[in-house]
Amino acid sequence: MCIQSKKLVILCLLASIHGSIVAMVSHVHAQTSTTKDELVREVVELITAMEAYESQGQYAKAIPAAERLLEIARENFDSKAPRVARSQIHLAMLYHRSGAYAKALLLYQRGVANWENALGEEHPEVAIKLNNLASLYKAQGKYEQALPLYQRGLAISEKNLGKEHPSVALTLNNMAGLYYAQGKYGRALPLWRHSLAIAEKTLGREHPSVAQTLNNLAELYRGQDKYEQALPLYQRSLAIFEKALGKEHPFFANTLNNLACLYLAQGKYEQALPLFQRALAIREKSLGKEHPSVAQTLNNLAELYRAKGKYEQVAPLYQRSLSIFEKTLGEEHPFFAQALTNVASLYWVQGKYKQALPLFQRSLAIREKALGSEHPEVALTLNVDGAQKPRKSGDDRDSPPAAITALGPWLDVARHQLAASELSVRV
Repeated sequence: MCIQSKKLVILCLLASIHGSIVAMVSHVHAQTSTTKDELVREVVELITAMEAYESQGQYAKAIPAAERLLEIARENFDSKAPRVARSQIHLAMLYHRSGAYAKALLLYQRGVANWENALGEEHPEVAIKLNNLASLYKAQGKYEQALPLYQRGLAISEKNLGKEHPSVALTLNNMAGLYYAQGKYGRALPLWRHSLAIAEKTLGREHPSVAQTLNNLAELYRGQDKYEQALPLYQRSLAIFEKALGKEHPFFANTLNNLACLYLAQGKYEQALPLFQRALAIREKSLGKEHPSVAQTLNNLAELYRAKGKYEQVAPLYQRSLSIFEKTLGEEHPFFAQALTNVASLYWVQGKYKQALPLFQRSLAIREKALGSEHPEVALTLNVDGAQKPRKSGDDRDSPPAAITALGPWLDVARHQLAASELSVRV
């Protein structure tokens, strides 16, 4: 088979990653090469396996197939070809959703560069890829790098597709999530409302994208203690996810986790507990036990036990959560800082003030660096200068320094912020 014909076959095969396998097979049917037939069979099997795992939210299990598809693309196309870029972006998305952020970043960056070279910097496909890269930066806590990418992607989409297109709704949703993470709730709310209106109009009221924005809006209302407004949004989000994706999908687990956080904030512990446990089981099964989403639910479950005074059950959950965040997100991420705060708060309520203080100080430093001094989590900043005042001779009690005593209001803010868990961000 000539090289050009082989490339045409591979082109159609790889297009099915984002399209119809049926159309791809019908094209290949006319070919006769034995080598080609073997390749067709392999690609069909890879795509089938990958899409099956993705539909269940088992992204880590889909990665080997996606890695092989990228390898095939590279073997048959120029390294800067759009089909290679498409495979790079798809594999990056799987790494992203699996919590392998370092691997995802490299592929996203290469994929975006290839799309820009092939299609131009103002193409709608480039806007989608910019959104994906921005979402990864947001997940890493690199908010200043994420915002200009969202803004550029939004401008490209609005210019080429119009202001009522689903791609515009997607970017508005994710940009709102960035503002929410920065504590800029006044900027987040109108963007989520606008995103929801576009998504319902263009995709229908039962689409998963609608469910994600409903979940995110509910998170914002819950963060503002507007529980009566949050509850019906969570419930509607859950109903859509269950119908569209099933009860074992990570997106369904996200909203379960967040609804449980609402019940926790209301003191409805018996309603929160089974939801946290179910969300944890789904996340561990679909994402693996070392995923950041698992760490968040572990933290939130620990918060529930702490609220009930079951401290012996709290410590191992906090420690496991902290270890996962450190491993997957690094020691400068806001989630890691929040986990530090929670471990410190456990020491604090147990009267272990000497162990609590350095953790508080480290957490505050990370938060201020990552979120800025105006963020709600940092606004009540601890002045640690007086925390190390020498004690009177003979006073060796582990009693709370003045700085720790003043930390009470900030502690409540910090703990509840982590209990907010994650937003469902579509990539």
